[in-house]
This record gives sequence, C-alpha cells and structure tokens, in this order.
Amino acid sequence: MTANRADAGRWIRRYHPAPDAPVRLLCLPHAGGSASYYFPFSRALSPAVDVLSVQYPGRQDRMDEPLIDSLPDLADALVDEVLRWTDRPLAIFGHSMGATVAYELALRLERSGTVPLAVFVSGRRAPSRHRGDAVHLLDDRGVLAELRALSGTDAEVFEDEDLLSMVLPAIRNDYRAAESYRHVPGSRLAAPVRAHIGTEDPKATVDEVRSWAEHTEGGFELRTHPGGHFYLNDRISFLAATVTEQISALLPV
Repeated sequence: MTANRADAGRWIRRYHPAPDAPVRLLCLPHAGGSASYYFPFSRALSPAVDVLSVQYPGRQDRMDEPLIDSLPDLADALVDEVLRWTDRPLAIFGHSMGATVAYELALRLERSGTVPLAVFVSGRRAPSRHRGDAVHLLDDRGVLAELRALSGTDAEVFEDEDLLSMVLPAIRNDYRAAESYRHVPGSRLAAPVRAHIGTEDPKATVDEVRSWAEHTEGGFELRTHPGGHFYLNDRISFLAATVTEQISALLPV
C-alpha cells in the first residue's frame, strides 16, 4: 500500500503533510464537526506525526452528499479508505461522537488484520455506558442551547441565520447517530486505549470514561484536563505534546 499522494480523496484532509513522520494519526470530529476542526491540532503535531483529518459527508465541501445517521455505518464507509493509509503505524483520535466512531472503526480495522497503534478517545464515555440523551428530538432552539452550553461552536455561527440553516441538519443528524448508538457486547480491541477528558465535562464523567478499560485487551490510560467538553480548544499545544509522548511510547524501538 502507498499513501504518498496529493489526492487524499473525499474522506481525508491532510493539512500539514509529514512524509517523514514514523506514525499517522487519523482524527475523527465531534457531532456536527468537520475535518477543519483539527487544523490547529494537525499544525501542532506536525512534523512528528502525519495527521489525517476525516471529513464526514454532508458538510463543507461534501455538503451535497447524503448524511450518515448511524455510527456503525459511518465506520463501515470509512474502513476501506483508512486501510489505504496503513503503510506505516496508524493511531486513531476521536473527540466526543468521533471517539465512538474511532472505536467502531478500530474494531473493523482489526477484523481486517490491521491493529491500530492506539485509539485515543476524548470527551466520550465508554460505548457500554449509555445515558439516553435525546438532543436530536429537540427543536432548533433546543439544539442551539445545547451547543451554546458546550461552548464548542464559534459564536459567529449563532449570529448568521444562513450559516445556521446550513449546519443544523448535520448537527441534528450526528446527535441522532450518537444518541441512537447501542454497543454490541462481545468484542474487545487489541489496540491500547488512551482516554482524555475535561474534568468539568457534562457529557462524560471520569467514571464513565474509565469504563473504556473494559473495551480493550491492549491496556488503558486516562488523562484529565481542566475544562469542559471542549477542553482541547484551549489546550491544543499541551494535548499535542501529550499525544506525541503517548504515541512515541508505543512505537517499536
């Protein structure tokens, strides 16, 4: 397999190519998020890590494509594309909804014979810890209130009605996908899991995140950070340094 190509396809955005990096990190966005969310993270990790950011259908330059409202279906759609990038060790990073997609994708990669170097899960409770949230059933005002409470959306979005009308369908779709997700018992990852969470995150408690340990045979580690659900917005440099350190510890000598 080779991945030294300018055209990364519909799914992958490679903002800061690092062809000499010993490892790749595939980054999966949160509900309503896009690949560009990881631009600062990619910049902070380069050139030590070659960062691949996933662009889900139905947003930005994929606006004309149908949304996918099932996390397992999203992982199914991604797996063949991701396998094209496994000519060197590949780790996966997912924030919020993206963490669950990372888990489902890692299971599929392992079934195909590719074990990720690590699965980084950020701001997300373990797949087996279900809450029964129903944000996707709220009216637009309720969905917007949820976004404001989490402080992860640019303020200018709330002030631009045209922009809101463009992004709300993807946001509601992703909340539906995340909230309707149900873990199927029976499979555990071979890859190690490295969890990160803000200590004031209303969407995932430390106890709920610790349960990720039950989903891997490869070892588990939890790091906490000051802040809420989008703690990483204010800690990009620190998080990048920590993730680089964790990746380096897993690379073969």
